[in-house]
Amino acid sequence: MSNELLINVAPSESRVALIENGLLQELHLERLGDLSYVGNIYMGRIERVLPGMQAAFVEIGLSRTAFLHAGEIMVHGAEAESDADEPQLPPIAEMVREGQCLPVQVIKDPMGSKGARLTTRLSLPSRYLVYLPDADTIGVSLRIDNDVERTRLRELVAEILSDRGRSGTGLIVRTNGEGISRAELEQDLDYLERLWARLSDELAAKPEAGTCIYEDLSLPLRALRDLLNAGIERVRIDDVEMHARAQRFMTNFLDQWADRLELFEGPGPLFDLYGVEDEIGRALKRNVALKSGGYLTIDQTEAMTTVDVNTGGFVGTRNFADTIFKTNLEASQALARQLRLRNLGGIVIIDFIDMDDEEHKRQVMRVLQQALARDPARSTVSEISALGLVEMTRKRTTESLEHRLCEPCPLCNGRGWQKSVETVCSEIFREILRAVRQFETGRLMVMAAPRVVDKMLDEYTGPLAEVTERLGTNLRFQAEDQYSQEQFDVVLL
Repeated sequence: MSNELLINVAPSESRVALIENGLLQELHLERLGDLSYVGNIYMGRIERVLPGMQAAFVEIGLSRTAFLHAGEIMVHGAEAESDADEPQLPPIAEMVREGQCLPVQVIKDPMGSKGARLTTRLSLPSRYLVYLPDADTIGVSLRIDNDVERTRLRELVAEILSDRGRSGTGLIVRTNGEGISRAELEQDLDYLERLWARLSDELAAKPEAGTCIYEDLSLPLRALRDLLNAGIERVRIDDVEMHARAQRFMTNFLDQWADRLELFEGPGPLFDLYGVEDEIGRALKRNVALKSGGYLTIDQTEAMTTVDVNTGGFVGTRNFADTIFKTNLEASQALARQLRLRNLGGIVIIDFIDMDDEEHKRQVMRVLQQALARDPARSTVSEISALGLVEMTRKRTTESLEHRLCEPCPLCNGRGWQKSVETVCSEIFREILRAVRQFETGRLMVMAAPRVVDKMLDEYTGPLAEVTERLGTNLRFQAEDQYSQEQFDVVLL
């Protein structure tokens, strides 16, 4: 099956789906009022310095102040001194001061109650390179794992910088740079140098704090720059205007693949044709079915994501150990895809089904790491612990798919649970006692959800009779369709 890039443009949002071998692997979306700020460069103003956290809050014109850690501050003309392997950071109060203005770049979007994460180490990405104007660094993407190619690229970039007299300027070769010629790298570098010259002029004019100096490309064009490679056989766009913009962009920067761009004019929605909408719906569910009959249960919490592997209806054909082994192997591949599709980051704890065979454990871990190697987000995986758990981390720069598309349930506030009818009935009895003691009234009305009222009148008639007789009060019940199961009121009559 072919690999394709699908770009869906609507008035309120843009979405990009990466299809590999017929399966949805990545989904990116950008909505009006919810745009990504990653890569944007602002003139920031230090609002507050926090010595105890080695950090500062910075005003960049967003709804919340952004967060700048001392480790993300470029210190010019000073070398940190330490006997340790890692340099000791100077106190942040020696690096920045309140009221100071400085250019900063967003490296992580605001998430939940947290503001954006910033760095003063500015960088500008292009198709094959990342330009580092203030760093004397030459790097190659870790995803280029061929040592010969890594050496070739590093030497080629060093030669280009030397020929141009660009000492003090850094470059990182991106994953797309694998196999690229010197001419193509120089063309990319020409563009980046022109861009940086323009930005330098704007920064020299000392703009006001909160001014956006540089804004990254829109999602569709960013996807063409970052996701399109030799393995993508076709790019389909369902919007005429965006198709025209993409054509101009590819003619200027990706001319060798311009013939892969196609305007989709089908009778139905583009994502429906590929089953992407159904895949998105499944990616928002807690359980993920495996072909064997087993399933994964994925729970995302504030601290971490947990994944539980279950055999479900898979009974195997040989023995129990073999059934567990095959389920864990399939789960490893499915899990890697789900992490990528759902954009789950941070700490991930995987509870594989317990295996006694050490060779089975090694093979499951090998399959998991091979599957994760195709994920552009960097991950670190530990071995299976004594408790049978695998701890891993995956780099997170934006909110997960669930957090982008959903919001907490207004009834349970994101708990995923609600009080049982029996629990609510008990609370009503306590509230009745409280009301009688406080107001010494003889008539009360209880308003609650229909299920709760039915339970009280059908199964709690004995306790109700006892309460009314002991307290000398009359009770009326009224079912309210609009009440949630946990909601009730005891009203004086």
